[in-house]
This record gives sequence, structure tokens and C-alpha cells, in this order.
Amino acid sequence: MKNFKFILLFFFFVSASSLHAQKNIDLKNPSLEGNPTQGTYINGVIPTNVPQGWRDCGRTAFPNESPPDIHPKGFWQNDILANDGETYIGMVVRDNESWESVAQRLPQALESGMCYSFTVDLARSNDYWSNSHLNGSVTNYTTPTVLRVWGGTGFCDQNQLLVESPPVKNSEWKSYTLEFEANASYRFISFEAFYKTPVLVPYNGHILLDNISTLVAYNCNEEPQLASAKPVKKKEKIIPAHKRKKKKEEEPKPEVKKEEVPITASVTKKTKIIEELDRNTIKKGQRIRIPDLQFAADSEALTSAFYPTLDEVYAFMQTNKDVSIEIGGHTNLKPKNNYCDELSKRRAKSVASYLITKGINKDRISYYGYGKRKPLLRSTSEEANRKNQRVEIKILSVG
Repeated sequence: MKNFKFILLFFFFVSASSLHAQKNIDLKNPSLEGNPTQGTYINGVIPTNVPQGWRDCGRTAFPNESPPDIHPKGFWQNDILANDGETYIGMVVRDNESWESVAQRLPQALESGMCYSFTVDLARSNDYWSNSHLNGSVTNYTTPTVLRVWGGTGFCDQNQLLVESPPVKNSEWKSYTLEFEANASYRFISFEAFYKTPVLVPYNGHILLDNISTLVAYNCNEEPQLASAKPVKKKEKIIPAHKRKKKKEEEPKPEVKKEEVPITASVTKKTKIIEELDRNTIKKGQRIRIPDLQFAADSEALTSAFYPTLDEVYAFMQTNKDVSIEIGGHTNLKPKNNYCDELSKRRAKSVASYLITKGINKDRISYYGYGKRKPLLRSTSEEANRKNQRVEIKILSVG
């Protein structure tokens, strides 16, 4: 009987381990092996060569721009060798508000509510010389750039910003550990070079990408089992914003002499950010502007400066579980209508995703992109652009 119990336990653990392993995801050509190619016009034609298993996403968004470069071969005076295999890719952001990204279809979908951990080798070359797309002058594309990883339901779709790296400044390969939680079932993943936000003026920069490990699945309330990666000199762990814990800075306590009478400290009440978000006064159909949530141009990325405001919305929704809201995204007046509609929708969705990820039932939150149809200021000045690039809350139901 004891042997029988042992056998049952053995098969239980083997089955559990096998099920967990099935949720891990291996990317196709994770080392980005391919034929070294410079992503620029050759005899008036833009090359279409990208590493096998990957697709160029920049061509869809920016049809007149070139694809990522496959290194190394001295392109742009970059002489960094691959950290894994023979080749890697370089992706740029440009001063004309365009950037590069690649995507692929996963062998199995990311599972909604499941957390994933993976490593990726990133670097920035000290030399990456090319022409400015604004004025044509030769410039060094070395302003630090971030890597953004997206989950989507189709090639190059950006349904959820899974994780974003810090600006990559290291000139030698460095292994970054990234973690994220999928809020839906996504069969496609894309890796994108993007500006460090918030930024008011687009700049020229690049990021080098190599050696993407297995996406290791784990329950979000457990410690991740990190995938193995080829060793490099340094490692840095990036944790999603909603999981970060703020560290309290300890100030040195002043010495109080025994004969002195301690002064009683007054307690300052925490200032409310969104005054209109009040259960006693809100009404169905009311629109409430979310302050301190002015996006950078052409970006839907949430920055750490947004979190106190969004956390106040989250706390309100947690306390008032009978309230449903719409998140409305807005843009400035410069781009075309179709672009504004799509960008504002992504902005609204990024806010809704943040609240849902923190625990608000998705049935209580909807989102909509209003584009540039409801500006606060009918101007394209810098101040007007900042104010128009906003998000608002509409109360859909109370009680």
C-alpha cells in the first residue's frame, strides 16, 4: 500500500511538472539569426530581410521607413559582436516620430492571468551613425532607448503593453530579466524600440537585441523560476509597475536631549488628486478629467508619474463596487483623424488595463478613443498639445 501511495505521488508531481512545462513558450529563432543586412535604401529599394521567424512591424506603421538592421557587419560603425550565435538585430527610434519593431506568432498563446518571466540581452553601441530624418545631417543615434514588449491578437497588434525596460545605456551586452502578467490570451508578441517617456521632442537612438530566452510561466502569487540565459557581465531585473513596492527613505532621527520637551508633530491629511471623484456628488453621465495624466506625443505608455493618480481611481473603484466607468482617450490636433482615433483608443486601453490588472472587474470598465474630436484647447501650441493628450472618466452607472 505504501508503494502504491508513493507511485501515485510520483505521477502527480510528474504530471504537474509536465503541465507547467507545457505553458512555457519558446520563441522561434530567439537568437535572431539571419543574413547581416543594413536597413537602408539599396539602389532605391528598401530591403525586406528580417531574421527568419520574425516580421517587420515598422513597415506597417511607417511604410517609407527601413526595417531593423541585422548585425554585425560594421553597419553604422557599430562593431559589437553577437552575444549568442552569429547575429542580432538593431532597432532605432528617429527624430521624425518613427521607430522600429519586430513580431512573431507564438507556438501557443499567452494564458490570461498567468505570469511570465524571461531574459533578453540588450546593449547600445557608442557608434551608430546615420542621417537625421528631419534635416538630413549625419548624427549619432545613441540617445538611450527602451525596449517595449507587446502582446497582441494579430501580427504587430498592440493590445497589451506587457513590460518595458529602462533606457539601455550599457555599451556591453547585459542580460535583463523581464516579468509580466498577461491580461488576455495573446498569440502574438512584438519587441519594439521606443523613446524614453515622457519626451516632448522625438530623438535619434537605438537598441541592440539578442538571445531571448524561453517565456517561463508561473502563477502570479508564486516566485518565478527564471529561464536560463547565456551569461553576461551584468544582470538587471525589471518588475511590472503594478507590482513594485515603494521603498521608504529612512531619515536620520534627531537626537532629543532628556531635558528637552519633544515637539508634537502635526499630521497632514493626504491631498486628494481627483476632487470630483466623490461618491456623494458623482452622477451618471458625468465626465471627470484625470489630472497629471498627459501623455507624451504619439505614446500611450504609462509612466511612474501616473501611478498615484491611477491608484486613486483604483481605490475609488474598489470602495464603490456598484460604479461602472468608461475610460476615454484623447489626442492633440496635429495628426490625421484615423491615427488620432487609434492612438486615443490605445491610451484609454492602457489605463483600463492598469486598473483591471490591479483587480477591478473588467465588466465595470470600458474604454473608447475620441481622437481629436473633443479638444480642451483648439490650438497646436505646446501647452495645448499637453492638455489635449489626456484621459477622462465617464460615469456609466452608480448603484
